[in-house]
Amino acid sequence: MNVNEPATRRARLSVAYDGSQFHGFAMNDGVRTVAGALSDALALIARQPVEITGAGRTDAGVHAWDQVVSCDLPIDTDIDVLARRLTKMCAPGIAVRAAVWAGDSDFDARSSALWRRYRYTILNDPISDPSLASTVWHVATPLNLDLMRLACDPLMGEHDFSAFCRKPKLSRDQVERGDPGPSMFRRVMLARWSEHVSDHGARLLRFEIQANAFCHQMVRSIVGTLVDVGMGKMSPGGISGVLRSKQRSAAGTVAPPQGLTLWEVGYPDDSQRHRNANNG
Repeated sequence: MNVNEPATRRARLSVAYDGSQFHGFAMNDGVRTVAGALSDALALIARQPVEITGAGRTDAGVHAWDQVVSCDLPIDTDIDVLARRLTKMCAPGIAVRAAVWAGDSDFDARSSALWRRYRYTILNDPISDPSLASTVWHVATPLNLDLMRLACDPLMGEHDFSAFCRKPKLSRDQVERGDPGPSMFRRVMLARWSEHVSDHGARLLRFEIQANAFCHQMVRSIVGTLVDVGMGKMSPGGISGVLRSKQRSAAGTVAPPQGLTLWEVGYPDDSQRHRNANNG
């Protein structure tokens, strides 16, 4: 091996997980997290500590189908069997769907992402379904899907989503300096509802939203507010007023975490996948 050759190489993982088994994605001492479980397994395989970066910092109870993770691994790692080994070590809550060497050594799962897509599922039926309890929000009141679809229109494009976000707390120094904190502007590329039927014949409503990035609890806040529209508590046009207010109190209740799934993440080298996401 050339002495100038790096001892590690950047890897890219596609990870699915059942969020009900973890206290969120990010590392958190004292509790079980997705990042913690992956890091521990990777450290055993690599025989050295491994620091990982995820595309989305999902909260406790939130699931993922295609969470993208980047990390540096020894160059002699057998990447072709890595996904299978990790899945076996982290089962049943985590499945590593794919593992490849990143084409770019600077690839970063978080900062390199162009967009993220989330799905939120509601069981809209008078009777709850225990078999779906960990993956849906049960709303017994009938929801007007037409109104909820109309309410998606104001979300499209670039807006200040302060009304739908849990703002990070500022330090004392930031407050004294008059620092406004991080921007809550986000660009939404897709926001739509679809209707489905469960295996037991119940009504399922699925919300999909794609944006360049999301602030904390943004999707769940939007879903809770759109459900208010579906119940007739707010008009579809009222969403524009909520956005303009920039006040969290103007939006509806935050939807529970179990209905939410990080579904897909797009990157510059995924050109075909990006086109499919925009046309899907």
